[in-house]
Amino acid sequence: MGYLVGVTALWAFSFSLIGVYLAGQVDSYFAVLMRVTLGALVFLPWLRPRWLQGKKRLALMVIGALQLGVMYLFFYTSFLLLSVPEVLLFTVLTPVYIALLDDLLFGRFTPLYLLTAALAVMGAGVIRYDGVDAGFWLGFAVVQGANLCFALGQVGYRRLAVTLPATLPWHNVFGWFFLGALAVALPAFWLLGDASALPRTGVQWLVLAWLGIVASGGGYFLWNRGAVKVNAGTLAIMNNALVPAGLLVNLLLWNRDADPLRLALGGAIIAASLWLNQRLHRSRKAAVA
Repeated sequence: MGYLVGVTALWAFSFSLIGVYLAGQVDSYFAVLMRVTLGALVFLPWLRPRWLQGKKRLALMVIGALQLGVMYLFFYTSFLLLSVPEVLLFTVLTPVYIALLDDLLFGRFTPLYLLTAALAVMGAGVIRYDGVDAGFWLGFAVVQGANLCFALGQVGYRRLAVTLPATLPWHNVFGWFFLGALAVALPAFWLLGDASALPRTGVQWLVLAWLGIVASGGGYFLWNRGAVKVNAGTLAIMNNALVPAGLLVNLLLWNRDADPLRLALGGAIIAASLWLNQRLHRSRKAAVA
């Protein structure tokens, strides 16, 4: 779980950097392409094709295409249909998708994970809810497309990992993940991007470099490795732990867009869901033993 906590802290800063220095200033498709490309460049020197063959290689590319490439296409489209508060509200369903998809792919049903994921959704909803306008259903559907892609990528990685040797050096194969995402991001920028809205300042280029090399390159590698080491309930909850973490950073550094009382209350609910999940999971393991 240490991987997930560390990446949560890392991505919490990333959200504010995007909002302050990139959003509305740099073409979003170019920003996605840069993040994916720089992330790929981190791992391509380590890539050893012989370590992953055939369908396993293709599966890791599909996971990258879904978790990064297609997810971002849905996510950025949602901002054309919804206000920012609405987009933020509708992303809180991701933990439920993770709990359900993990059970589906592993051929089981675990009400515990669904319960704790729903509790995490409640906590994130307390933090993010700002009301919605009429006629938001199309936007809601688009955001759910992004949520499903992100959830599918995480659960798919968990499913793939259990079919591979425990000693597999993942840093030698993770380049396929980014190559899959690049196969989506490159044509997306070519078809939909705005070449006149490229970065204009050194700060913007530095932010993109940080997001691509550290937040995307290191972040997604560690997040997915962490996803393999925890149960589905913990993974689902940690997806919404990003909500209070990101808003707390935004509040402390830029002092905007966060209600301290709601942040504290929602964060406490998410922490309680994590505690409940860990406690029930230990009790379940002890009962089986």
